Amino acid sequence: MILSLTVAVLVTGGVYLLLQRNMVRAVFGITLLSHAANFVLLAAGVPAWRAEPLTDVSAPAEMADPLPQAFVLTAIVITMAVTIFMLTLAVIGRDDDMSQHPSTGEPRDR
Repeated sequence: MILSLTVAVLVTGGVYLLLQRNMVRAVFGITLLSHAANFVLLAAGVPAWRAEPLTDVSAPAEMADPLPQAFVLTAIVITMAVTIFMLTLAVIGRDDDMSQHPSTGEPRDR
């Protein structure tokens, strides 16, 4: 129940931030949506508590599946790279509408 509420809050906040006009807020919105997707992936792969897969204490049928955890780890790395790239684009393009026309030197129309 708590995990589903957490996903709902993250999706709601992500959509709200994504609909803003500011580029940095949109980047944070996409980041929140990706965190919600990570929680969904993790919850889908682990229906109940299972034993650790690295110990010899439990039987193989009772061990947790490490594949959803690998998916989430990969998704976190990709999300971090995309977030850094999008923030870089936001910094580079922040004064795009204030630049001058190359041939006349006059400010561009908005």
